Amino acid sequence: MNHHFRLLPLVLLLASAAISARAAPPPNIVIILADDMGYGDTSANGGWIKTPNLDRLAAEGLRFTDFHASGNVCSPTRAGLLTGRYQQRAGIPGVVYATPSEPAYFSGLQAVEATLPERLKTAGYTTALFGKWHLGYFPRYNPLEHGFDEFRGYLSGNVDYHTHVDNQNRPDWWNGRTLAPEAGYVTHLITRHADDFLRRRHERPFFLYVAHQAVHDPYQGPDDPPQRTPGASKAGIPIRPVKDIYRDLMVELDRSVGTLVATLRETGKAENTLVFFFSDNGANTNGSNGGLRGFKGSDWEGGHRVPAIAWWPGRIEPGVTDQLAISLDLMPTAVELAGLPATAERKFDGVSLLPLLLAQRPLGARQLFWNGAAMRDGQWKLMVKNAEAQLFDLASDLAEQRDVAAQHPERVQAMRHALARWQADVAVGATPQPQSGVEMK
Repeated sequence: MNHHFRLLPLVLLLASAAISARAAPPPNIVIILADDMGYGDTSANGGWIKTPNLDRLAAEGLRFTDFHASGNVCSPTRAGLLTGRYQQRAGIPGVVYATPSEPAYFSGLQAVEATLPERLKTAGYTTALFGKWHLGYFPRYNPLEHGFDEFRGYLSGNVDYHTHVDNQNRPDWWNGRTLAPEAGYVTHLITRHADDFLRRRHERPFFLYVAHQAVHDPYQGPDDPPQRTPGASKAGIPIRPVKDIYRDLMVELDRSVGTLVATLRETGKAENTLVFFFSDNGANTNGSNGGLRGFKGSDWEGGHRVPAIAWWPGRIEPGVTDQLAISLDLMPTAVELAGLPATAERKFDGVSLLPLLLAQRPLGARQLFWNGAAMRDGQWKLMVKNAEAQLFDLASDLAEQRDVAAQHPERVQAMRHALARWQADVAVGATPQPQSGVEMK
């Protein structure tokens, strides 16, 4: 399959889907999330670091060239992923900070939000998260309060890869609701726990969320020394060139993907498991966004267009797709796979990817939005800063270098109105967040 999709008659497609649904149990779902990995960091996308396991995943699955994170930093994308709704609706438009002096330190994923693991549990799924949470530090925000049966990992945005100390020099490695120090390099620990989960005999379908720290700082390979210790006044400085360490982080991440995929094959689970790999936002200046403009934290393509691969042996036809998709799509995709209805009261902002994944059908025209500052309408990208609007035709200018707003005033006006409507819409009923410790009691 290439950039064009053969259209199947709708009746045949629905009949085929109905037969498949009756013949097979609900599939397992594995989401592997990289942290700060850029579009040009992996050789699967022609990037600068050799990633043979991701290359193989892409060769055997469907590689996306126009897939986006819903945010350009960590916490927002994770909130959008787990709710299927723009993170602004959950009151998490920015980073949940680890610093107690920041109001956002008290924010997190509130109980009112319906999460992906909660929905899947109603269909009988076992659920687990290994790795990074970053959706709240307080007990009420713990992953176990949001539908996960198991959680091993850390609550903050990043920890020392060896000591598991956060950027406030606090120990941050948990088993469920309990601090549980565990020796080991973070990427290896996440992989080991995820691998153990996959090797168990599961009587029910499972949802596994593998949230890696790599390639986020602090920059430490498996053989580099710790940079943080509990109570230390400040982090150390990498003793090797950051580019070299960054490559090591990518290599370990790639090996982890290879380990988990090999285990799925070995245990006979591969043919009934959808694996979806992507990054939570683009790379910072230490990585590569493959010629895209901007980096992590920006609304240029480099901030949110990310590598993404869907893999399901025997079900997903290998190929490459240029269909416009976003991380918000994974929740409705998983809900449909599990045979669950969409909820009327908390309507998804994403769409199910199943027509694309299983039948090579286009997703259709759609508009996507980032932070009230950017939007996509098909091939067109609008960027707004203050009163100025810029328009880019990504079909001919993927690097966003030629502003064509002056040539398309009516399109600019229509897109600006759409962006304003979106801002107003996500603000209505947005979940409030505590602003202080007093509100947490």
